Amino acid sequence: MTRASDTAKLLGAGATILDGTTISTADNTSQLTLTSTDADSSLGPQLDFKRNSASPADNDLLGRINFIGKNDADEDVEFFIIRVKNTDVSDGAEDADIAIRSMIAGTSTSRINIRNTEIGINEDGIDLDFRVESNNNAFMLVVDGGTDNVLIGTGTVRNGGLLSIDFNS
Repeated sequence: MTRASDTAKLLGAGATILDGTTISTADNTSQLTLTSTDADSSLGPQLDFKRNSASPADNDLLGRINFIGKNDADEDVEFFIIRVKNTDVSDGAEDADIAIRSMIAGTSTSRINIRNTEIGINEDGIDLDFRVESNNNAFMLVVDGGTDNVLIGTGTVRNGGLLSIDFNS
């Protein structure tokens, strides 16, 4: 992009870039900011990921966000991934799912999968706990991935059972 007319197109109302683009800074400032100056109560800034296929098919990947950083060996690592795909493109019966993965001990691990029929947590079956806090209890509900126990109101397995309840917490 070296011509003045190309620069004017980029700075005008709307731009189409037909190739990959990298936005880079050498500090911690934002690389991209979406700003809406609309003053009504409708939708504000919006980011659309659009797969515009002439032949959409079930299980097409609709988008993926990769959070990549360096490890101490100077290697690029996908530390966190959000992936969305359609699972049914039939008109009137459209379905999609979203998968969230993160690195755990050097392995990309399933954290949450949201599908049309279920929400799955820890589908890779590692020693990973699921915890829900209430207003006054940090352990209101706990699924302990290492002991296969469900705990209510406590973070401690009691009596070796599969369900430990402490309503006095």
